[in-house]
Amino acid sequence: MTQIDFYTHVENRQHTLATLAGKALARSLRMMILTADAEATERVGRMLWTQPPIAFLPHCRAHHRLAPITPIILDHVAEPMVHEQILVNLRDEAPPHFSRFERLIEIVGLDETQREQARARYRLYRERGYEIRTHDMRQA
Repeated sequence: MTQIDFYTHVENRQHTLATLAGKALARSLRMMILTADAEATERVGRMLWTQPPIAFLPHCRAHHRLAPITPIILDHVAEPMVHEQILVNLRDEAPPHFSRFERLIEIVGLDETQREQARARYRLYRERGYEIRTHDMRQA
């Protein structure tokens, strides 16, 4: 069953995303980052080229010819799924086919609208019987 982790009270979602992606990369795990739209994909893509400052996080789109060997897939299109290890959801709604992944990560910022949408996703996952772990980033 998919392991679900909510990172809550995140001041900088992109910084947290870069940290989690770096950790996954260091452990040779593959990650798919699902964004809301093409503009968000471009914005996150630019960030991944510059964070962390002394390295970069190799990534490409799901349809790119190098996707099968690239550790981080970044896209706003959920298909094709190139791997089934870690899915990071940056959308307002639950991602399609999240249950195919070994792990789902939700990064929840401080914005009240974003927090309310995350609560709805949390309830959906819990109602479907998933065990959910939360990580309060105020304590980090």
